[in-house]
Amino acid sequence: MTSVETNMQTPQTPQPRGVFNRFLNWIEKYGNKLPEPLTLFVIFAVLIIIASGIASAFGVSAVNPSTNETIEAVNLLSSDGLVQILTGMVTNFTSFPPLGLVLVVMVGVGLAEASGLIQALMRRALSSAPPKFIIPSIIFIGMLGNMAGDAAFVVLPPIAAMLLMGIGLNPLTGLVVAYASVAGGFAANLIINMLDVLVAGFTEAGAQIIDPEYSANPGMNWYFLIVSFLFLVIVSTFVTNKITIPRLGKYEGEVEQMEELTSDEKRGLKWAGWSTLVYVVILLVLTIPSNAILRNPETGSLISNSPLMNSLIPIIMFLFLIPAVFYGLGAKTIQSDKDLAKLLGDSMGQMGSYIILAFVAAQMIAYFSWSNLGPIIAIKGAEFLKSIGLTGIGLLIGFVIVSAFINLFLASSSAKWAILSPVFVPMLMLLGYDPAFTQMAYRIGDSITNPITPMLPYFAILLSFAKMYDPKIGMGTLMSALLPYTIFFFISWIILFVIWFLLGWPLGPDGFIYLPTS
Repeated sequence: MTSVETNMQTPQTPQPRGVFNRFLNWIEKYGNKLPEPLTLFVIFAVLIIIASGIASAFGVSAVNPSTNETIEAVNLLSSDGLVQILTGMVTNFTSFPPLGLVLVVMVGVGLAEASGLIQALMRRALSSAPPKFIIPSIIFIGMLGNMAGDAAFVVLPPIAAMLLMGIGLNPLTGLVVAYASVAGGFAANLIINMLDVLVAGFTEAGAQIIDPEYSANPGMNWYFLIVSFLFLVIVSTFVTNKITIPRLGKYEGEVEQMEELTSDEKRGLKWAGWSTLVYVVILLVLTIPSNAILRNPETGSLISNSPLMNSLIPIIMFLFLIPAVFYGLGAKTIQSDKDLAKLLGDSMGQMGSYIILAFVAAQMIAYFSWSNLGPIIAIKGAEFLKSIGLTGIGLLIGFVIVSAFINLFLASSSAKWAILSPVFVPMLMLLGYDPAFTQMAYRIGDSITNPITPMLPYFAILLSFAKMYDPKIGMGTLMSALLPYTIFFFISWIILFVIWFLLGWPLGPDGFIYLPTS
């Protein structure tokens, strides 16, 4: 896609010193010693089984404040517990909410990436932007690129570097702003996407500890995400113009040019655009009329218990799948049904690690539920929070900070939420907060420290990109350039969320601040 001269150099920016840089070095040193998420889940599963035996032996229990039912710890080390573990292993996995949801969405997203549609879209969007709009466009595309999963981490930074180099700015600025936008704004988007589906699945599993009938809507944070997206584009543009560009200075190396789209790629984009338009028109026909089939047949609602909300997953899948197929046909990356089958197989093959992770996470969450440790911890935790008066805004900010700190050591969004949701979702439900509220607070914390955590695998890739322009650049220099985005995203996002909280606005369809009262 690009041609990069490896001998390009700029004057070396002095590596930051002081307390904060030593803190980052400590994070890198000890964070690298953490096991893989898969190993962590196995460890947690074993610890839950052991803890269930200990808790049962000591008669640990709690009273559910909503039902006055006494919940006692169940010993999974017993013969009955062992039988339950063995006989429930398959159903734990097959009934795990995030598994099917993510795999279905990935049919479309994976093909969009494998066919070249996502990369071509980014190149077209950025290359056609006027110079004064290039930086906001990079930020906009970076945050929007989250709907394609992790592809934007790899594709966008080198494109942004070349674009900024072409208008006389340091290409490192392009790398930094693109990466910070993708990573720091990971929870903000205009479109409901795979990440919404993924976290909603874990939220549903956590909420069902308290309410077995609870069903999570993947769009339950959507209203807040849209506003966050537009707000963070402004914040990120400010940080780039006022801090990043002056800090990184001018570039003295050889200027490279981004390759233009080929005629095949242009034709593919045109076909993809027309197919998307047709798909959207069909969706409008199925939703806009008062008697549309995707409306609730009894109330006519598009939001509450409607076929539209219940079919968001396949709708999102086809939103990616259809244009990906037409792009591939136009760009000649798909020339037969064999090509299509191969690209689909290759893209889904990349989900192998997720499937294994989901298998182990499903067992861990099931053990947590069977042992009753989840609701007991939730009830005791809620009682503790009430006793110290930590509710409302203080609780919100505290949970965001906790999530952001954990993210420095464990960068996988799904891995963290699989661990945290069975505790915090039911805990805050017992305090009267809707799971959508807890999920959104987590997602803010999960995003804001993404730019600076060395645990995110794409940080190493970004560093390798940066060394193409400055072989002597170090991790400290890169982190010091990314840190302002984390700081400003944290402050601005918290302010936005607090205002939203005080106004009591819904976070999205079926997503509220407080649990609905009957």
